[in-house]
Amino acid sequence: MQVEKISDTFHHIVFANGDELFIIGTAHVSRDSVEEVASVIEKENPDRICVELDESRLSNKTKKNSWENTDIRKVFKEGKGFLLLANTALASFQRRLGAQTGANPGDELLGAVKLAQEKNIPISLCDREIQTTFRRAWAKSTLWNKCKLLGTLISAVFSDEEISPEELEELKNQETLEGMLNEVAKELPSIKEVLIDERDTYLATKIYNAPGKKKVAVIGAGHTRGVIATLEKLDSDCGSVISAEELDTIPKGGMAGKAAGYIIPALIVILLVVGIAANGWDQGLRTFLYWVLVNASGTFIATLIAAAHPLNILCCAVTAPFFALNPVLGVGMLGGILEATFRKPKVKDFEQLNDDAMHLRGWYRNRILHCLLVFFLSSLGSMLGTFVAFPLLISRI
Repeated sequence: MQVEKISDTFHHIVFANGDELFIIGTAHVSRDSVEEVASVIEKENPDRICVELDESRLSNKTKKNSWENTDIRKVFKEGKGFLLLANTALASFQRRLGAQTGANPGDELLGAVKLAQEKNIPISLCDREIQTTFRRAWAKSTLWNKCKLLGTLISAVFSDEEISPEELEELKNQETLEGMLNEVAKELPSIKEVLIDERDTYLATKIYNAPGKKKVAVIGAGHTRGVIATLEKLDSDCGSVISAEELDTIPKGGMAGKAAGYIIPALIVILLVVGIAANGWDQGLRTFLYWVLVNASGTFIATLIAAAHPLNILCCAVTAPFFALNPVLGVGMLGGILEATFRKPKVKDFEQLNDDAMHLRGWYRNRILHCLLVFFLSSLGSMLGTFVAFPLLISRI
């Protein structure tokens, strides 16, 4: 395989069988990237265009009412609340950057799709389904890394820091990208593995197997180096590349991961039982009431900050101490479902979701985002209440 680096964002590849591939590495909120993609497609006139999109993301970007089919209560019941929260925060961050640079997130990808349709060029959607990616990232992350990921995304959403078009273009420089990815690998290794490394392999495999003698691939600049490296392995048939099908599966949690969900509830129950054995039923009952009060208070304060429905605040506060003893259920799930029940989302909430997600007040005004906020803060409040209660329970023994 021969690789010609035309620029930091543009590579021309000739495979062993003579097939050609033009790879354009883009920034998803860059106006220059939109223009570069259009220019390359017009000039090269390929017989296939590959894009870093999957069916669901293409549908979300092209169909305005796609969100309206989302049952927010079903999302919480299926345990996908944190996934939706992370997805929404990431989309909001990209949209805020796009507002600064004059390009909507993914405009260059949609531009490639539109040009392909106009020129009657076949399209290959080469990215993995976004839900599969997030679920794999979530399954492979520790609790601490999950908290760091959500904290990073949410802080980025509400950050007032401006980024200039020049700084954005610098992010497509391979040396800059490499440094950023190395930092991500240090802080969140499992996240980097799933969001970057696995998708490099997935994208490269799909692009390589897509039919066509002359193809153009439009991918994020952060994937360029990894995709090219994987393409070299595929073209040399070294047999060391993980198949795309393997990367489409959701890993099952190991015994240690499953056990972790039972450890905290078990410790709390043990402390309560030891308290009763050591001090008698009266003192044991008081210890249990301390536990209920502390955990309920944390959840009450958190749902109050989230401006949840009054009945929801009461329900979450009352049930939080008991949900905390259940390794399967969580008070956040209840809070999200009840908020969506008491304040049912309207059509305008779906229509304004992306715009509202860019501002803090939008998370309180938009009923979809408000459900996610209640879900997150009630979960956080119960978690903090649990950790605060530990030393109090021990001191009562």
